[in-house]
Amino acid sequence: MTRTASVATLRSADGHAEGRPAAAAARAWRPLTLRRLRLASGLVLFGYVLSHLANHALGNVSLAAMEDGLDLVTALWLNPLGLTLLYGALLAHLLLGLQALYAARFFRWRASEILQLVSGLLIPPLLVSHIAGTRIAFVTEDLDKGYAQELYTFWVASPPLGLMQAAVLIVAWIHGCAGLHFWLRLRPGFGRAAPVLLALAVLVPVLALLGFVQGGRAILALAQDPAWRATALQPVHVGRPDQVARLAGIRDGMLLTYAGLVAAVVAARGLRSLAEVTRGTVRLSYPDGRVVRVPRGTSVLEASRRNRIPHASVCGGRGRCSTCRIRVTDGSDGAPDPGRAERAVLERIAAGPGVRLACQFRPETDLAVVPLLPPQPRVRQADLLDRAESGEERFIVAMFVDLRGSTRLAEERLPYDTVFIINRFLGAVGDAVREAGGSTNQFLGDGLLALFGLETEPEQAARDALRAVDRIAESVATLNRLLAADLEHTLRYGIGVHAGPAIVGEMGDATDARFTALGDTVNVASRLQGLTKGLGCVAVVSEAVYRAASLAPETIRDVAVDGRSEAVRVNVLGRR
Repeated sequence: MTRTASVATLRSADGHAEGRPAAAAARAWRPLTLRRLRLASGLVLFGYVLSHLANHALGNVSLAAMEDGLDLVTALWLNPLGLTLLYGALLAHLLLGLQALYAARFFRWRASEILQLVSGLLIPPLLVSHIAGTRIAFVTEDLDKGYAQELYTFWVASPPLGLMQAAVLIVAWIHGCAGLHFWLRLRPGFGRAAPVLLALAVLVPVLALLGFVQGGRAILALAQDPAWRATALQPVHVGRPDQVARLAGIRDGMLLTYAGLVAAVVAARGLRSLAEVTRGTVRLSYPDGRVVRVPRGTSVLEASRRNRIPHASVCGGRGRCSTCRIRVTDGSDGAPDPGRAERAVLERIAAGPGVRLACQFRPETDLAVVPLLPPQPRVRQADLLDRAESGEERFIVAMFVDLRGSTRLAEERLPYDTVFIINRFLGAVGDAVREAGGSTNQFLGDGLLALFGLETEPEQAARDALRAVDRIAESVATLNRLLAADLEHTLRYGIGVHAGPAIVGEMGDATDARFTALGDTVNVASRLQGLTKGLGCVAVVSEAVYRAASLAPETIRDVAVDGRSEAVRVNVLGRR
């Protein structure tokens, strides 16, 4: 196989392969989940906050520029479609935030998780006064307020409200940026875009606050003019005393309603705890001999955290990874069946009998469990090539390479001769991988696992992996020429390549831990390699690799992969 068969024949990223629109449509109709609803509503609200911060930033130009910008923002959000989208997103995100408060167990939460939850709970009470004084004032009292009236309130009439406005600006922005970070951090290209995104995350609120200050300074100067006050502070703008009183009542009612909702959630948490105690307890046994009792209905991961038993969980117990998985060794007969979210993860990793996700599995009877991944992987020394933070979830490209016909090779030769040939093959492949920028990770008999992206961005990792396919072909062809006199058959091999998030770190016990990668990405790469024999080709490369490389293959097709309910879109290279 030559370079012409792979990289040189790729079209640009805006090229289209057959069937791609249909696949995109299929992906677009994935079932709606709470996580996707939270993301969608959050993106709408983030867009609303961003438009207002940009409007505030116009204060650095002039007060008139702020008023002109307000007309654009109003046209964008206060039309029927914009209002429906905005109010629907606001209600959905608020209810989902309360649901998250109810569901949270608060056992060893990460600082980032606490920041996102607390900031989300603080936004509504900080925002209520502003909503009551603007949108509700317009709808219920027909008050025509603009930046002049609002800035007068914040800087002259009630400076504490101005501080509250600045606070809600900062808190809402932090909450939105945290949510975007959690969503984008595993996307291809995020590492490359991260510096720009960080600069924008800092620059936007700073410019907005500076514009807010500049606008306030302009209002402080204008407020010295009685004629300006007589015009700008007319009842049609700021309201009559009775109107102001009604708006204050609405504001207080909204605050009390929100406080009541939070109190109801806290009370529901208390009732849940009481119900758990009332329902009795179950006993969980761990491999090291520890036995704990927890309320019936508690997840295994919560049980481990409550009792300070180390337990791996990279995603924090959200069911997004499989690092907390356990094997139920005793008592599985009475275990409840997996829910939809847990079942989807177990199917993706082709989990065997008795394997469950500790964060989703809530036993109702006594049982024994064995965590399958080490809870505290050790970190390798910094001078090794494939450095990565222990237990880190990151985007990688996984490549499996396997020698074909090694069984026949062993039958035809002495054991030492077979080992010599296999080692020469693995050496040639390993050299090609390293030359292309990858890292040989595991040697699996007559094959190996190579990883790309441990120290590079996703696009570079994917391009390196595609280049490695060609370098392997060249290296094995050279080896075949060198061994032609000793081999009756040329060495043949298969390659499977897939890209996506995986857990990388040291795995194993205290005396024999090795750096590796775990996850669906690695599993799919292995299965794609296994398809090369049946497809009569040298390499099967998933569409995810080309997408990460910002390239598109000449052809694309769907193939069925064991352990996955959906087909994988791949390009087949090197037909034999």
